[in-house]
Formats: sequence, C-alpha cells, structure tokens
Amino acid sequence: MKTLPKPIAAAFLISSFAASAAEVPPNVTPPAGHKPVMTLKGVGMLSYECRAKADAVGVHEWVFVGPDAQLQDQTGKTVGKYYGGPTWEHSAGGKITGKQLAVAPGAKGAIPLQLVQTSPAVGGGPFEGVTYIQRVNTVGGVAPGQPCTATNMGSKQTVSYSADYVFYKP
Repeated sequence: MKTLPKPIAAAFLISSFAASAAEVPPNVTPPAGHKPVMTLKGVGMLSYECRAKADAVGVHEWVFVGPDAQLQDQTGKTVGKYYGGPTWEHSAGGKITGKQLAVAPGAKGAIPLQLVQTSPAVGGGPFEGVTYIQRVNTVGGVAPGQPCTATNMGSKQTVSYSADYVFYKP
C-alpha cells in the first residue's frame, strides 16, 4: 500500500473532518475566511455541582464546574488535554484559551455545539495562529439526572462526554 506524502495526508484528514463541522448551524460557524486546520476529539468528564439557583429562592440546579478530558488525534492517540479556562493544551507544545461566542443544541442527551474565539496561543506549537474553535459531534456530558436539592447542595457529580474540537486559522 502506497503512503501519501505528509502534506497530502494531512489535507485529506482535515477535509474529511471539515465536512462534519460544515453541517452545524451558522451561529456556531467561524466567520468567512477561516479554515479548519486540525480536529481533535475530547474524551473525558464534565463536572457539575449542586448549587442554589441565583435568581430563585429555594430552587437548586446543577451548575457546570469544568472539563477534564484528553485530546486525541484521528488515530485515537492522546496528544493533549482540555481543562477549565477553557484551555486546550497540546503535548507537542503550546496551549490556547478562549471565550464562548455562541452555542446551538446538540443531539438529544448531549451538550451543545459551541463556537469559541481564542486568545493568542502561549508557547507556540500546533495551536499557534488558531483564532476559533468549534465543538461539534457532541455525545453525553449533560448535567446529572439525579435531582439537585437542598439535601445534596454542594455535592459534585461527573458525567462522561466526547466531542470533536475543530481548530480554525485565517
């Protein structure tokens, strides 16, 4: 079997993952002129805490605390991590943080699709020059099904999730 040259193989992988990202609603799509350069799968846990609802007396709700996930390439190899901030850190060097711009409903029982605008990457690496991150193909991760009440206020629960993170550059 003939092996594709690295630039062609990389372009093939990027284009195959871009198709799934293109099927998301416009509000979670980066502005025109930004192209997908890398897709990593986040696999891990999302943490929630039972807290009193800020705008309603005597009402409690599960509040998202943060992620703890491994980032995997298309072969399933762990190449980094994703954690609170939100922060994506690559094992080849560099990390990137961002601010959520928009969300759209995910599949039933899955966390929403998301568009994040990034801050400049720290430490170079594969995230250098990335301007947007799109979360697509979400599975799981919604708040726990256990009721959040005054009796379990302050308790924490984790739920498993996975999602594809598509990284864009101009």
